[in-house]
Formats: sequence, C-alpha cells, structure tokens
Amino acid sequence: MRRDLCDGVGIARLLNATLVMPKFEVAAYWNESSGFADVFDVDYFIQQMTGFVRVAKELPSEFASKEAFPVDCSKRKGQFDYLESVLPSLLEHRYISITPAMSQRRDRYPEYAKAALCQGCYSALRLTKSLEKKASELLLAIPKPFLALHLRFEPDMVAYSQCEYTGLLPSSMEAIKAAQGDKKPWTGDLAKIWRRRGKCPLTPKETAFILKALRIPTDTHIYLAAGDGVMEIEGLTSVYTNVVTKSVLLSGEDFKSMHGNTKAALDYYISINSDAYMATYFGNMDKMVAAMRAFKGLYKTLFLSRRAFSELTYKGLRGKRLRRALWEAHREDFVMGRGSALPDCFCEFKL
Repeated sequence: MRRDLCDGVGIARLLNATLVMPKFEVAAYWNESSGFADVFDVDYFIQQMTGFVRVAKELPSEFASKEAFPVDCSKRKGQFDYLESVLPSLLEHRYISITPAMSQRRDRYPEYAKAALCQGCYSALRLTKSLEKKASELLLAIPKPFLALHLRFEPDMVAYSQCEYTGLLPSSMEAIKAAQGDKKPWTGDLAKIWRRRGKCPLTPKETAFILKALRIPTDTHIYLAAGDGVMEIEGLTSVYTNVVTKSVLLSGEDFKSMHGNTKAALDYYISINSDAYMATYFGNMDKMVAAMRAFKGLYKTLFLSRRAFSELTYKGLRGKRLRRALWEAHREDFVMGRGSALPDCFCEFKL
C-alpha cells in the first residue's frame, strides 16, 4: 500500500494531475477493511505535499457518483509511457484509477517527479498520532539492542509459493492445504528446480540455522515482525529464546482491537527503528523498510538468501560444512551491513 501510494504520487506529478486519497483494498486473509486514515495522518500528508502534488481527500461532487476509468499500468515503466499512454485517458475521462507497475523505473523520472515521490514517500507519510504513540510505546518495551526479523511462513504465503515441504507438523500441513485452493505445489523435478531458484520461503527452523551460521548469538533480543499465523515458530524460539512479538508486548485489549493494516504498520515502524533488520523474504514490506533505513543511514539490513540455502542443501551440505558455506554466501553483505538487494536510494540526495 505504501509502495503503491509512493508511485501514485510520482505518477500524479508526471501527469500534472490531482491525487485523490486512496482506499485500501479489503484483504480477505486479514478479514478487515481499514482505510488510509486509520493508518496515516491524512491532514499532515496533504500539508506536506503542498507545492509538490495537489491532493484531495474526496472526489469533487461532479465525479462522486461516477466510476473511475481503469487504466492498466502493468507495463508502464517511465515518464514517456505515462505521458503517451495514460495522459490521453486522463484528459478524455478526467477521472482514472491506476495500479502502478511493479517494475517502475523511478530513477529515470525527471527531477520534479522524483522530488514529489521522495517527499511523499519519505517525509509526508507518517502514522496517525494514536498509532504512532502505540508504536513508540512498543519500541520502548523491546529490550535493547535488538534485531527485527521479518519472518514469512504463514499458510497463505507457503501456499502461494507452490513449494513442497516435509517434516512439518500435521496442523501446519492442514493449514497449508486449506490455503492452497486450486494452487497445488510443484512436484518431482519441477519442485527441485523451483526450490533451487530460491522460490521457497525459509522455515523458522531454517532461519534459526542461518542466523547461527552468521554467528548471531542465541541470546540476541529479536522482535518478530510477522503476522499472527506464522507456522512452526518453535523451530526459531527453541534456539533463539529472547524472541518477542507485538501480541505479547501489547495489552490484550489493545491487540484485539487492531486491524491487520495497523498491525503491519507497527511492524514497519519497529523495523525501520531497529538496531538491525533481517528478512527471510524480499517482499513489498522488506523493500520499503530497506529503502527507509537506507534513507535514514541505517545500513544494518540483510536479506537471508533462500537461493543459497537451497543450492547448498541440494549439494548435500549439512552441519558445520553448511554453516561455513552459508557464512561465505552472506559474508560480504553481512560485514558491509547491507543487503545485496538494496538499491541506491536517490531520494537522500534530492530532499
């Protein structure tokens, strides 16, 4: 959501258009439908974007009863794509809806669009006062120093990956099967190829093994930035015993009253303010956290390599040999204190 909004700001500036505050899509697996204003400070955002992009809270009355004209931006990458293909639709219909492309070439935007994107993404977006207060209290409650670990091993995540797993608890296998629907896992040689490409989420047990290979002490304080449904978590907590979660640190009533979006916002806040950040996946949240940490000059950011782990285990490495090889695979990024997938952040030079 944050990523798409950042891109939306840049695109609105490219098109010299007014940005209407977005509505979040309902996430079925979170079973909630909180809005933009439940997470972000709308008035602050609009104020901070003055001089960069025009922002409207609601549609003008002349458009309020109309459906937006949908424009497919899945293959749009740069300035001229939008000016040549999207601007005509905006001029004709005056009100369009877009979903920004995953492969944006933001680095090729003109300076004025870069400035708007950077302002929107890194300066204008802040949590609501009540949510930021809760996030600050949560940050204060975590023992310092600490590592924020974004661990993705929820049933829907595993089902989406189409990976085969063995040795999981029966309850985990049932949860994965229920989440699969028609999306069945790869089998046979295809399953091996898929796993060797690094497509399969690391289990908590595998994550703990890599952390030990990286010589992370087992008494390290770890904040688990993850959803409520992470499976096989004992594979991590049996090795790293100082693992805390927001559900433990927040009061029961506080936690129960929160939506999925606001819970994710807490994880994001803790992650960008942690002493170190590691992720077992390179998804949207990880990209946004890494970018914000780079912007703030916090380079203790590392993405654990699923591909290295699968390649090395495929070759038959186990125990000490596997730990040594995993250290070598991560050593340069670990010593540098930054993930290899972390791009240069052009925004730090533009504001």
